[in-house]
Amino acid sequence: MAANKETLYIKGDRNVEVTNLDVKLGDIVSMECSNKDIIPKVKALKLLKISPQGEHRYVVSVLKIIACIHEQYPGIDVQNMGETDIIITYEEQKTKGKAFHILKTAVVSVLVFVGAAFSIMTFNNDVDVPDVFSQVYRFATGTKSDGFTVLEVSYSIGITLGILTFFNHFGKKRFTVDPTPLEVQMRTYENEIQTALIETASRKGEEFDVGKTDPSGNRRS
Repeated sequence: MAANKETLYIKGDRNVEVTNLDVKLGDIVSMECSNKDIIPKVKALKLLKISPQGEHRYVVSVLKIIACIHEQYPGIDVQNMGETDIIITYEEQKTKGKAFHILKTAVVSVLVFVGAAFSIMTFNNDVDVPDVFSQVYRFATGTKSDGFTVLEVSYSIGITLGILTFFNHFGKKRFTVDPTPLEVQMRTYENEIQTALIETASRKGEEFDVGKTDPSGNRRS
């Protein structure tokens, strides 16, 4: 049959969050094939079943995905264009109230504001910025600074502009197309966490790979 000679391309991200207990291939990988009739059938193939209670995390080898496809369609040539190991995360869908989200946002905003202000003040005290400004003001004008001069005002404005420039956005407005330093650090942290999860699962023999049965009901975290 012509379908037995088709090439199926699959691509999966390193970390995928699912909301259904019955995880199908279409939930974790994207597919492309010249024969469009094959794609819906392969997407509907069941990979594993997750226990409904709590949070679960599985590390699945792409070889297991390919084996799952070949079990039903042995003639399809599967080409992987994505990750070799995929982390599948299931979390119970609990919708928090709007008041909870507002409260959480307010608390985080206050903590960030107070933390940033404390850091700036301790830095200024550590390098004795007020004394430096006082000396510069006396040298330039010949009079004693009262602690509130053009130097302090310029310094405050400069810090604000510097922070906005460094973080590359204000509110929802982004100044350039480049990712912000915070986004870069978050992606770096996520990559390190994902690498640790995959390596840990592999060393403990908990990776869902070829030759292993469906880990239904077994919590992997």
